[in-house]
Formats: sequence, C-alpha cells, structure tokens
Amino acid sequence: MLQTATTTTSPPPLEQKTRVSSIDVVRGLAIVIMALDHVRDLMHTTALVQDPLDLKTTTPALFLTRWITHFCAPTFVFLAGTSAYLSLKKDGNYARAQRFLLSRGFWLMVLELTVVGFGIWFDIFFRTIMFQVIFAIGFGFVVLGLLLRLPSRVLGGIGLAIILLHNLLPPVGPAQSMLGKFAYSILFRPGFSQPSEHLSLLVAYPVIPWLGMLLLGFGFGEVFKLAEAPRRKLLFLAGAVALAVFAVLRFTQVYGEPNPWAAQETPLLTFLSFINVTKYPPSLLYTALFLGLMFLLLGFLNRAQNGFTRFFSTYGRVPMFFYLIHWYTIHTSMLVMVLLQGVSWNDLPFGSLEFGRPKTGVGLELPFIYLFWISLVLVLYPLCRWYGRYKAAHPENRWLSYL
Repeated sequence: MLQTATTTTSPPPLEQKTRVSSIDVVRGLAIVIMALDHVRDLMHTTALVQDPLDLKTTTPALFLTRWITHFCAPTFVFLAGTSAYLSLKKDGNYARAQRFLLSRGFWLMVLELTVVGFGIWFDIFFRTIMFQVIFAIGFGFVVLGLLLRLPSRVLGGIGLAIILLHNLLPPVGPAQSMLGKFAYSILFRPGFSQPSEHLSLLVAYPVIPWLGMLLLGFGFGEVFKLAEAPRRKLLFLAGAVALAVFAVLRFTQVYGEPNPWAAQETPLLTFLSFINVTKYPPSLLYTALFLGLMFLLLGFLNRAQNGFTRFFSTYGRVPMFFYLIHWYTIHTSMLVMVLLQGVSWNDLPFGSLEFGRPKTGVGLELPFIYLFWISLVLVLYPLCRWYGRYKAAHPENRWLSYL
C-alpha cells in the first residue's frame, strides 16, 4: 500500500503537460450548459406540453434557455474526435489506439442503451430505447477505429463532406418495412417506431451526421499540435469562416437549413427566428453556427489560466462521470419534486415514453430551474474534482479511461 501511494504522486503534473487545457475548459462549459437543458426537460412546468423554440408560444428567456444548449452536442462530438487524435499522437501505437477506439465505441453504445437509458426513464422494463449522443459518439469511435490508418486530413475531409452534403438526403428513406425505416432513421434521420405495445424505439441522434463532426474533429486535431500563437490564429480563423458560412447561407436561405427564418413582430423575435436552426438531425447551418462559436471559445481560452478555467476544466476532465451522475440526480430530484407537489406515487406515469412525471400540474418556473441547475453543478463539483484527481493519479487503471 505504501509503495502504491508513493508511485502515484507523479502522474498529475505529467497529465497537465500532455492535456490541452482549453479543450477541457470548453468541454466542461458545454457539459455544465447541457445539465441546464436536462433540468429544464424534466422539471420545467411546461416542458412536456410546449416547444421552447416555437416563437408563437415561447418567451425569449425560455427560447434562449433551450437554444444555448445546442452548443453542447457538437462540442462534445467534435472534441471527442480531436481528443482521439491527440491520444493517438501521444501514444503513437496505432494498433493499441484502434483497439481502444473499438472497445470504447461499443462500450459507449451499450452504456447509452442501459445505464444512461435507465437514468432517463427509470423504467426497469426498458420499454423506451432512445438513441442519443453517447450512442452516436460510440458509433463514431467504432468507425474511426476501423479507418484509423487513413491520414487524419483524409478523415477530416470525409467528415466535412458528410456535414456539407447530408442535408441533401430525404427526410424519409425508401424502405417500407419497419426494419428498413428504423435502419434509415438510425443512420440518417430522427425517427420513432414501436415494434410492440411495450417497446418504443426513439432515434434522436442519427449516427451519420454526427459521425461527420467527429471525423472533422479528428482531422482538426493537427491544429492543437501547433504552438500557441499559430493555434490561436487558426482557431479564430476557423470560427470566423464557420460563422460567415452560417450568416450568408442563413440570410439567403439557399441551402443547409430546412427551417426558414422569417420577419416577426419585433426585431428580437426576428433575430431569434434567424438563429433558430435544426438540431435533429444537425443541419449544415446548425453545425456551422455552433462549431463556429466553439472555435472562438477555444481561441479565447487558449492561454487562459484563472479561476474560471480551473472550475470548468474540472468537469471537462471527467465528462462521462458527470454525465452519468447528473441524470440520476436530476431524475431523483424530479420525483421528489412531483411527490412534494401532491402527486401520489401510484399516479406517477412510467412506461413507454413516460419517465414518472405528469404532463401538467407540476414543475418549476424558469427562475427556479436556473437556481436548481446552479445548485446541481456546485453540489457535483467536489465529486468531479475528486474523481478527476483519482483518475489522474491512477493511470495504471485502464478501465478508468472508459468513464
């Protein structure tokens, strides 16, 4: 025991030298913002009966609460590819990297359909199977592992081509069978199918569009091997180009976004219409807008070392750990909220597409959603900091890399 304690005091400084701190900060910021969306999903008064992005019924505050969380998924997926590139270059062993990508990819897909799925639905019968971002990242890792011998720029080019062209695909595939429709959905477009009365399949993140982001992130990894000055310059350039593509194509409405914008009653609502882009599946303009913002953040935070960056990098070093814990914490808190608001346990709806909350009559108003979200993030901070330090101090425990 004494020998183990002595030999595990040196890895943290080494890890700090080999990690790109700005990636941890931006990833941590994204996962904290993501928690806001999930708190709103489960606990806001109108979450189950109102689309927060519908300008006919929403408010600017509710719209922006939902809209800002669009930043999260493309950031996670892109930086997953970038981190895979940096890990490969650090280790230099293609065979070992390939094995890890394949095993972690399959592990993430299984995790999504089991541990994550239960955290979302709290249904021991698993009557709802939802394919979300963790499944898409897992699929992307498997594909990346199979293609790992290709040059990173080729993989990045494939990813960019997917991002540019997948909007040309029709919303529904040609297959008429349920299996064929599900296959098209899991690959290209969101969809819902119900093979039986007690089983619902909900595809929220079709894997091919998100694969494009992951491969582009892998190809972009070369930028993070540059010195700080040229890296910062390229990050700002990438951000400016992405946002310019968004602005021009959005204004002209010629391609890349199925949801047109239109003049509204006020300039603010018109602006909200302009930035209201499609996430399911991620349109070209959605991707350009939010990756553009991510590039700018990475550029601004490239050399920053302060309390802000240290706080968010704590979450960014352990994103999966936070992701798993926050679902169970929010869902348990939601059940407590509902019971305290007068609903009996026997009246809680569980089953297909039900997670224990009545659609109306319960919930928190938006200011209290923010208060709960901030409290959640602060409560989980010590646990994430402990796990991050434990993980850094025990690199010999390979299984920790899967969380």
